[in-house]
Amino acid sequence: MQELVNRAKELLADGTVSRVLGWKAGDMSYNPEPAYFNSAEELENFVYDGFCGANLSKYMIEASKLEGKTLVFLKPCDTYSFNQLIKEHRVDREKAYIIGVGCKGKLSVENIKAQGIKGIESIEGAGMNDGCDTLTVKTLYGDKTCSYNSAMLERCHVCKGKEHQVSDEVMLESRDTKDAERFAEVEMIEAMSPAEKFAFFQEELSKCIRCNACRNVCPACSCRKCVFDSNKFDSAQKANVDSFEEKMFHVIRAFHVAGRCTDCGECSRVCPQGIPLHLFNRKFIKDIDTFYGEFQAGADTESRGPLTNFTFDDVEPSIVRERG
Repeated sequence: MQELVNRAKELLADGTVSRVLGWKAGDMSYNPEPAYFNSAEELENFVYDGFCGANLSKYMIEASKLEGKTLVFLKPCDTYSFNQLIKEHRVDREKAYIIGVGCKGKLSVENIKAQGIKGIESIEGAGMNDGCDTLTVKTLYGDKTCSYNSAMLERCHVCKGKEHQVSDEVMLESRDTKDAERFAEVEMIEAMSPAEKFAFFQEELSKCIRCNACRNVCPACSCRKCVFDSNKFDSAQKANVDSFEEKMFHVIRAFHVAGRCTDCGECSRVCPQGIPLHLFNRKFIKDIDTFYGEFQAGADTESRGPLTNFTFDDVEPSIVRERG
């Protein structure tokens, strides 16, 4: 991690960048948060380890409006989101100095707690120079251990790859974390009966408290004013009043980002209720691949998405209807 701090200090000192966008320690060591650093002194609070899962791409929308360049640290999966934002004219590539940082799989403290480990005080073994085999969890009840892989975020198990799609330089090594099929969960739901599907999503979405965390963190949700914040709608800035409204918010949001979602998994990562929101987006991605050919949003900054580019070979609506 220190090499990242040293490089950031160099770029600040020589005037290449005006600020740094990275992560700082949160209230607990396993809860780092995105932060701006404007001086070498402030960079002493910089952190980068297995718990730095936040995708910093969306923060570059506002950073692009500031004077001078912003140094931003992007993991391989984050660069897809940044490319997509370039394509949508939401970020200015000339305002960003991108250091692609290696990734060995990002961790979730909730996955550690799910293994029965309680009273967590600190966690060792999550550093970029650690072996990524075992985490030592310091708790109120003594030391506990769990495997690194068992604590990883779901998105890391289906990782798209460790190649940065855009960068000015790359630092730190990555490791392959993919050990599951990307669409396996979607296929399990597709195999359910209509009643089972309804019951599954009814149960999951009933947990929603409309905190808007999923929307606020999503790089694809970057409208200047969200329809759900409009005073013309009863749903503006409040919790769901009934189960219909509860579903409407998530279904509309999924349609809104369809073909643009890079499957970064931020929506599921930040959900305080643990709703697997990525399944909505991944279902759309799977269907787009099936009907229009394999497509990865954010793989480049030029190609048009299948849902915004008509060709005579496009699937007919009747085929989609027959598929159900």
